[in-house]
Amino acid sequence: THFKKNAEFVTGKFNVTPGTSAVVWLWLCTFTLSVAVCAVLLLPISILSNEVLLTFPHSYYMQWLNGSLIRGLWNLVFLFSNLSLVFLMPFAYFFTESEGFAGSKKGIMARVYETAVMLLLLSLLVLGIVWVASALLHLNTARESLYDLWEYYLPHLYSGISLFGVLLLLLCTPFGLSRMFSITGSLLVKPRLLENLEETMNCTVFEEASLSRKLKSNTSCWISANTESINNEFLSVQSKRIALELRKRASPWQRNLGYPVAMLLLLALTAVSVLMVCFHVLELLFDESAMPRGMEDPHLGLASFSMFGSLGAAVQVVIILYLMVSSVVGFYSSPLFTGLLPCAQDTTLTQIIGNCVSLLILSSALPVFSRTLGITRFDLLGDFGRYNWLGSFHIVFLYNMLFAGLTSACLINTVTWALQRELIRAFGLHRLPLTVSRSTIPLKLLLANGLSKIH
Repeated sequence: THFKKNAEFVTGKFNVTPGTSAVVWLWLCTFTLSVAVCAVLLLPISILSNEVLLTFPHSYYMQWLNGSLIRGLWNLVFLFSNLSLVFLMPFAYFFTESEGFAGSKKGIMARVYETAVMLLLLSLLVLGIVWVASALLHLNTARESLYDLWEYYLPHLYSGISLFGVLLLLLCTPFGLSRMFSITGSLLVKPRLLENLEETMNCTVFEEASLSRKLKSNTSCWISANTESINNEFLSVQSKRIALELRKRASPWQRNLGYPVAMLLLLALTAVSVLMVCFHVLELLFDESAMPRGMEDPHLGLASFSMFGSLGAAVQVVIILYLMVSSVVGFYSSPLFTGLLPCAQDTTLTQIIGNCVSLLILSSALPVFSRTLGITRFDLLGDFGRYNWLGSFHIVFLYNMLFAGLTSACLINTVTWALQRELIRAFGLHRLPLTVSRSTIPLKLLLANGLSKIH
């Protein structure tokens, strides 16, 4: 309701009983996002439940927390993820686009009938594609399971969707880990090396006053292009002054300690994630139990899923949530999906449905993603462990290597460019003309200019 474009509920598609249509669409999207949140919390809840049972093994008040409850939660999330991806979100999309069959009485039921028919045709098309793909790989199995919808088609279909989600996480998470530094830096007050804040503030105020006088003394002799350029420059200087005022009002702790601590925390979380994946790569080479697999009974309360006990389990939970946030940041920052980024009161219904589907695919693949990378040793429960590709050593090993390589490359690129940018700004070399290539500036010049400033 915060992001939707209100005009679509007044005119256009929703001119027929807009209240009912809005309620149907709203609840379908809300249910899908709720399932996505539950999928994100599956592993954290399971890991923390095991640690609670280890800490209070004989507590009467913890008897309700057992393996069957956690297994049922995993099965429900798997079921509702299938239901949302295969039926509810396609129904919501077709419902927003439907108007009723030609010649039928206009109303909500006419749109429901058209949506149901379109959804049935889409289901037949998808099932046919899945059967043809399976027949190309396993002809005899496909012939035997032609009518086995629940045990064959849906698991294979969701396995393909999960594989797509895991690959999407592989591409978005490293990029999101690097973008987390810039986004966090934009929200905090950055300390400037070798910068006199008062002097910079005074220069900006004088420049803004000068541009303001030019705009006020604008006469007919000024051409519109010149006035527009001065106005743009004035707005730029004004925004710079506002940023400097925010930095000036910030306390010394915020200005000098908040930003470094936040950057070090992000760097530590990213480094720990990469180290865990590298350690898991070594485990895959020497230990078969490191391969992700499914299990039916979680056996909670017997042993910790981390070699460092409760502290290691807490770190696992933080890393899993951090990777999920980073994947969402990387998803919306990538050029392919920037158009899906929602805007307040200006997002179409199709965009909102696309956001719901994307977040559900990312979140439902998070348990498989975390177990494949070795972030946790908690094996996948229920149907999450039935994916065919999880048993392939080459796929899992290559996936871990790609994640470690991509994350390391993005992290090194982000840190080196940020350090170079801050050094150039601190030593005043950002005022060089654009024709001078700053990448060719020798280190001796940087150090000499910096020493002269200090002197």
